[in-house]
Amino acid sequence: MVFLITITIKYQPTYIVAVPLIILPIVIKAFFDARLGLITHVLTVLLLGFIVPNSFEFVFLQTIAGIVTILTVSELYKRANLFISISQITLIYMLAYFAFFLIQEGSIENINWTYFAFFALNGVLALLSQYLIWVYEKIFGLVSDVSLLELSNTNSKLLRELNEKAPGTFQHSMQVANLAEASANEIGANAMLVRTGALYHDIGKMLNPMYFTENQSTNVNPHQELSPKDSAKVIIDHIIGGIELAKKNRLPERVIDFIRTHHGTSLVYYFYKQQEALNPDDLDVADFRYPGPIPFSKETAILMMSDASEAASKSLKNPTAQSIDDLIEKVINGQMNNGQFMNADITFQEIQSIKKVIKRKLKNIYHLRIEYPE
Repeated sequence: MVFLITITIKYQPTYIVAVPLIILPIVIKAFFDARLGLITHVLTVLLLGFIVPNSFEFVFLQTIAGIVTILTVSELYKRANLFISISQITLIYMLAYFAFFLIQEGSIENINWTYFAFFALNGVLALLSQYLIWVYEKIFGLVSDVSLLELSNTNSKLLRELNEKAPGTFQHSMQVANLAEASANEIGANAMLVRTGALYHDIGKMLNPMYFTENQSTNVNPHQELSPKDSAKVIIDHIIGGIELAKKNRLPERVIDFIRTHHGTSLVYYFYKQQEALNPDDLDVADFRYPGPIPFSKETAILMMSDASEAASKSLKNPTAQSIDDLIEKVINGQMNNGQFMNADITFQEIQSIKKVIKRKLKNIYHLRIEYPE
């Protein structure tokens, strides 16, 4: 943006208002957040104010446009949203310029009407931000809402393969995605990101689907032929296998983070207790512990809570409102006590809100239905 403004000043300063400076906050907000987008835009405008003609007018117009951009541009995965937002920003440019000129001159007799055409051109060029977002995704491996929407499509190659090879895991992932998305919305986290991460978090299970109970349609359990240590290794390996599959299919790193962290450094407790009962002298905790890392964001912490809660709820033989409440408290408090959320930017209040959402959602899933007459 600085380069474009500099070139414009050097060769055709009249066209300076046609340079789409609002692309800067649009692109930064798409990948990071609104605050960073606004700060970067304002700093850029202030720096450019030293080299542009009519600097006060330039700074005023571009600052107003930047603020409106941050407030209006959202949900870029909806095609109409960017067009509507840029139309509003173009209108604000025109109104702000008209008001500024009227206040400064006292009349509109000498107003430069060609500026309005330049503002319209500015808006048309700003639509290129969608293309720039795509380019930056491919070059730098960044993730925007547009790419997350594409990845969360259950007809995508990897999710379709998961559904075919491990249908139970696929259904589990869908349930976890619903829990995680609702929890993220409750505390203001990135719901689109956490939903996408939840859909892919267990893709490693498709490598050995029958070793996971949700895919066992018969009474045959292959773990009966393995030692507890070997069984734990098969379970733990779904993390490493999932990461390899994700990289092979070129999933973004921010999505792969959910595969890495959804079990943190917790134990494969069932087989750990089996080994403890069989041969406590040959018990090494490291053989039964997931490699980590532990969650390091609100979104990854939400997935860990949602995943463990949904999986544990399947063990309830007679799910009632009270038993679900007790189970969720036990699961999430256990994760907290084990230090799984130490690196996540999440508060106790937010964790309590997430608990309430998960409890409500699970109660809706397991609510009693009326018995229909035969």
